[in-house]
Amino acid sequence: MHYPAWKYILIAVVLAISGIYALPNLYPDEPAVQITGATAGTQLSADVLTQAESLLTKAGLSYHNGSFENNSVLVRLPNAEEQLKAQEVLRRDLGDQYVIALNLAQTTPQWLKNLGAKPMKLGLDLRGGVRFVLEVDMAKALEQRLATASQDARRVLRSEQIPVQSMRTTNDGMVLTFENNDNRNRAQTALQKQLGADFTLRPFADSEGAALQLAYTEAKLQEINEYAVGQNLTTLRNRINELGVAEALVQSQGSNRIVVELPGVQDTAEAKRVLGRTANLEFRMVSEADATYSGGIPPAGSEAFPFGTLDGQPMLLNRQAIITGERVQGAQSGLDENGRPQVAITLDTNGGRLMQNATRTAVGKQMAVLFIENKQRVSFKEDANTGKLIETRTPYTETRIINRATIQAVLGSQFVITGLDSEADAAELALLLRSGALAAPMYFVEERTIGPSLGQDNIDKGLFSTQIGYLLVFLWMIVFYRAFGVIANIALAFNVVIMVAIMSILGSSLTLPGIAGIVLTIGMAVDANVLIFERIREELANGVRPKSAIVAGFDRAFSSIFDANITTLLVAFILFAIGTGPIKGFAITLAIGIVSSLFTAIIVTRAMIQLCYGYRKNLTKLSIG
Repeated sequence: MHYPAWKYILIAVVLAISGIYALPNLYPDEPAVQITGATAGTQLSADVLTQAESLLTKAGLSYHNGSFENNSVLVRLPNAEEQLKAQEVLRRDLGDQYVIALNLAQTTPQWLKNLGAKPMKLGLDLRGGVRFVLEVDMAKALEQRLATASQDARRVLRSEQIPVQSMRTTNDGMVLTFENNDNRNRAQTALQKQLGADFTLRPFADSEGAALQLAYTEAKLQEINEYAVGQNLTTLRNRINELGVAEALVQSQGSNRIVVELPGVQDTAEAKRVLGRTANLEFRMVSEADATYSGGIPPAGSEAFPFGTLDGQPMLLNRQAIITGERVQGAQSGLDENGRPQVAITLDTNGGRLMQNATRTAVGKQMAVLFIENKQRVSFKEDANTGKLIETRTPYTETRIINRATIQAVLGSQFVITGLDSEADAAELALLLRSGALAAPMYFVEERTIGPSLGQDNIDKGLFSTQIGYLLVFLWMIVFYRAFGVIANIALAFNVVIMVAIMSILGSSLTLPGIAGIVLTIGMAVDANVLIFERIREELANGVRPKSAIVAGFDRAFSSIFDANITTLLVAFILFAIGTGPIKGFAITLAIGIVSSLFTAIIVTRAMIQLCYGYRKNLTKLSIG
């Protein structure tokens, strides 16, 4: 009876590595608040940490181990209650230039971090991650739709050569005024053909003369509402995919709210910034009057915007945009030949055609890229009656020019944006454009960490079921297989350590179904040992010598064990391929468990039996029940 030395070495290496990478799971995370810049290019300093600690001390909140690294500040709190209070204080006093996000800070020792070891992520049903509730600004969605509709109305009236004196938007439509009733009636007939499916048209007289009111129908208002929420859901899912978050949940709540749950997210501030930003681009021609513009009211047909930063030199652009970010199909950040950040843009077919038509007669002229971002300013006011702070959210828009260049040739579907401040700004702009434009701005109305207080019951029940399952298997194996049962139980413990280590290395999120996969794997791992031990018993009953019975038991049971585990592994792959959310978590855990159980049942168990019996010269009996 011989067992190769290289297999002992393999077992020792695997168990040593598994032990190291499973060890961080013994160090639980603790509540923390994370402070980052409101934009990707904002650079923080250690002074922000000092300021944050001063504010928390003034508020009477306890904290520890504040740190500044990777351009973000992390302050640890003793419990979830203090964490929420700290976030409120910092949001109120630090200002809008920072993002204050809830987080869970690791307590893994530095020597383990230096080896790349990190704890296994837990799903939201156990612990970890952040839950956001965002509210879609339906008024802004309607305003954006009306802006497009007003352009369509102007185009129809121009084609019919009907002069319009003025046009203004209302809460649910627009009002057009004309010089006389004849022009109004002609306009009503023309607009009824083009826009009648979406609007109800009503002629009336007002102080400005003959007027025509266009109001969205109830069906169209409902369609705009559903489209805004649906488009934002799709965009958020794309952005989450870009962030690399596994098993994320994005779903609508009510008529205008969206719930986002991000399990296992480490940088919640980054997630909050990317999800909440409503960024869009407009490509406009630089106005010919810009050369002589020195401030004040812009000439007709143009608008003034700051260049570079919000307090930059104002520049005049044509009011009419060539295309918007909705036409962007792809965006990739990179560096130009001079090492400066850039974003390569790919437009859809219609966008490429519009860009080509606009630049065909504009070679030598200048075009600018306008960056439009909808934000929300949070302020706090003390209630005179209760003394409590009331949070007020005020939407506002920041618009600036990020690029200005001379058109060297007719542009098409592909071109490059340069003039960005940093590589981080370029990467984030490409991400936002690549994942799609939001149909309307969204604002955070709720944010909370799903921590132990919410998932502790699931954690306790999951651990309890695993412990009970392991204990019953442990007793069963000892009663029926005696010393061989003890060996199988030791190998089973190694199997759990290997599973935890692999899941930690891969960064897989453990959910409650994942725990079910671990419990199932424990039973399957023992099943392989049962097949081997029963085969050894059969060989002993046939009069085979003990050492030969051990060799025959392992060799002849291998094919049955391998076939049974391969079929289960195929099922796990199918579940992962077609399943979603928790089903994927179960499939991943099951697949990892099958591979590790094959290793421990066939190789580790064999090695331990070899150490116990293989070197005995006069072996006459096996303690196998």
